[in-house]
Amino acid sequence: MRWHWTLGLLCVGCASLSRGLDGAPADAEPMPTVEKVYLVPLDEAMFVARRLLEEQRLDIFENNTTHELYSQSWEIGVNARGNRTFERYLVRPEAVGPRQSLVRIFRLQYREADDAIMQQTPEPGSQRANDHTYNHFREAFTHDTFEAVPTMEGFKLRRGFRDLPQERKLLARLEMVPSLELVGGKASIPVREVKVDGWTAEAPDAAPRCGDPVEGVAPLLAGGTTVLVADPLGTRELPDAAARMLCDAAEKKLPVALALSVPSVDQSALEEYLASAGTNEDLERLLVLSDFFRRVDQDGRSSAGVIHLVEAARRLRARGSAISLVAFDSREAAGNAREAEMAANLLAFRQEHPDAWMLVLAGDVHVRTGGVGWDSKFEPMGRRLTRAQPSSPVLALEVGFARGAHYACRFNVWEQVDCDVHGINPTVEARQEPNTPRKVAMFASRGETGFHGRLYLGTLSPSLPVLHRAVRAPEKPEAAHGEAQGTTAPSN
Repeated sequence: MRWHWTLGLLCVGCASLSRGLDGAPADAEPMPTVEKVYLVPLDEAMFVARRLLEEQRLDIFENNTTHELYSQSWEIGVNARGNRTFERYLVRPEAVGPRQSLVRIFRLQYREADDAIMQQTPEPGSQRANDHTYNHFREAFTHDTFEAVPTMEGFKLRRGFRDLPQERKLLARLEMVPSLELVGGKASIPVREVKVDGWTAEAPDAAPRCGDPVEGVAPLLAGGTTVLVADPLGTRELPDAAARMLCDAAEKKLPVALALSVPSVDQSALEEYLASAGTNEDLERLLVLSDFFRRVDQDGRSSAGVIHLVEAARRLRARGSAISLVAFDSREAAGNAREAEMAANLLAFRQEHPDAWMLVLAGDVHVRTGGVGWDSKFEPMGRRLTRAQPSSPVLALEVGFARGAHYACRFNVWEQVDCDVHGINPTVEARQEPNTPRKVAMFASRGETGFHGRLYLGTLSPSLPVLHRAVRAPEKPEAAHGEAQGTTAPSN
């Protein structure tokens, strides 16, 4: 069985987060008031922290007892002997949970002329996060002390302070990385008893859960318009916002199409569920018919949030709205062949339904109506759609959000595919303040990558696959029960 990976989410400008000794550009990120906990094992976080400092041409040493990292020292300026100042990095690790880690990066300053140690300002930190939740922040403050740090002969430790620019770089390396879409994997998870998080048995014609309004979406709701949304994959918030947009379009009596990044061979399975009563048996049949939701290695495209979105479409149809589902992805293709197949499937639907309002959810790279900077020959699906139907509006929205988490597949530091809950942090441009409403903000003109606006989703939270091949860690709720038929993820 052929198995491919492809980028689902691309972080543009990730390297522009901070300024350190290496002179990287500065970030406009505000001063943090709480500690940030990374959703990665501690050894991975420390591996990335070590590599970050080594790339600045610093030798790194490890304390075998505390596993703290120390860098070589460097002189600040050029001063006469007896009045010199040297600095070095100290990296302090702390395991908060099996996949939750805290890494503090300090800059220690040593002076020849000083006899006293200057106390540093309070730093975030000591309250242990609940291991059963994905808590990204600490809520208390404490002092860090430096009694056991390495000494320098003839020098006194003057002070130690947090190096926030370096910590922002570490955050970028851990949480602003591309997601992978796994194409062509083996489907072997049996369906025994389907239990979807938040799923309740209701009447077949129950009203859809439309949720809170999405401000600014009304101008996008017009017949014949195609709206492409860059899906961060594996979140609850994007399917919830999409459901609200479907409700608003249906309320305007528009024929509506929801296009999902599901292989086109599953089109009949989606249509059968759309026409069903939405019972547990109907859901189980959908998952039996669709190999996509039973892959051994699942990315965020087959999450429980997607199933809830499909159910929202079914409920709208049951109440009389003209709703269609479109499975437009490829089962095996990769690269430009996949982009071409996806575009062809959407164009075929558009030709038969020229007046429909179509909402398309796919990874960031796919929905761009412009090119990409790393490959001049790569043509995204969005660009192909725009070129093929110049008379039909095609609008692409990237997403803005506040730091959170999602279920996604990534390469870990050992270059292995790791499908799990990961932290996700926005670029400076896409950053949204926490507790602000979801909304659409259109740009004055199309951006270089082909986005016409941004859909703000708020703080992201993970939506796990509806089926799992094995029992996961205690803090992750089980969505279904099944046996694993394979235990080794393919590497390429």
